[in-house]
Amino acid sequence: MHGALPKRLIDSAIPTDGPRDSLRSLITSSDLAFAMEAHDGLSAAIAQRAGFKALWASGLSISSCLGFRDANEASWSEIVDVVERMADAADIPILVDGDSGFGNFNNARLIARKLRQRGASGVCLEDKAFPKINSFVGDRHPLADIDEFCGRLKAVKDQVPDPDFVLIARVEALIAGHGEDEALARAHAYAEAGADAILIHSRKPDAEEIFSFTLGWQSRLPVVIVPTKYYRTPAAEYRVAGISMVVWANHSMRAASAAMRKVCDRIIHEESIAGIESEIATLDELFDLLKYQELSAAEERYLPQAANGVR
Repeated sequence: MHGALPKRLIDSAIPTDGPRDSLRSLITSSDLAFAMEAHDGLSAAIAQRAGFKALWASGLSISSCLGFRDANEASWSEIVDVVERMADAADIPILVDGDSGFGNFNNARLIARKLRQRGASGVCLEDKAFPKINSFVGDRHPLADIDEFCGRLKAVKDQVPDPDFVLIARVEALIAGHGEDEALARAHAYAEAGADAILIHSRKPDAEEIFSFTLGWQSRLPVVIVPTKYYRTPAAEYRVAGISMVVWANHSMRAASAAMRKVCDRIIHEESIAGIESEIATLDELFDLLKYQELSAAEERYLPQAANGVR
């Protein structure tokens, strides 16, 4: 735990905004749910403050912030450590991008157990061979054998039987160019193996193959989508199609990257921070977001008062 207090020991000291919805209730609700990408404690707190009810712990975003490519270069233990920081910073469910499970069934069940221990509410496993690479990079995306991947899913369900921990099977057949029939066959197999929901992924600029899949799927299990490439599609169309959850998968990280690049460029050219001070977050905003006021209140309660009244 690297010296950090477990979340269960500090929850009572940190005020929350009231009871949260479980990840399962969000995905199974008749309302369209949204999960916002986060990649560390700060981005998790910002997403919760904005009003999101769930977080997506993005493999791409976490890897990028660690200086790695989204190609299983970051280890599963590094991902788990980041998820713990997110769980400490935000009190909403975290769905973790578990890539392909970091190996076979044994690796998949191990990371699922560790994620649950660290505060995650669910894991999404994609049906690619290990090691994987980001779905939007190149055309080489070998898929796992269906039966072997079903074994990974079954192992996770057996290892973490907690009904509040959601297992989502991510179907990459459309990404790999295999078509809708293969995607549906895989989705049905994963449902039989115990998946709680199906994430169908596409990199087309429109959502037509997503909507075609949902028609063929007929709502056997909830459907989750990641519209990174077909971002112009209105959310109303997802509601009509019966989509359960939309994941905004990498936008906080990309926004942060663009903002940091802009600030660095200006400071190095202007040799001053005066021009950018009004365009960045104030320190008080950061202190408020991370609940410094709770620490001040705790000091009043727990630190002894000196004779001069100073703690």
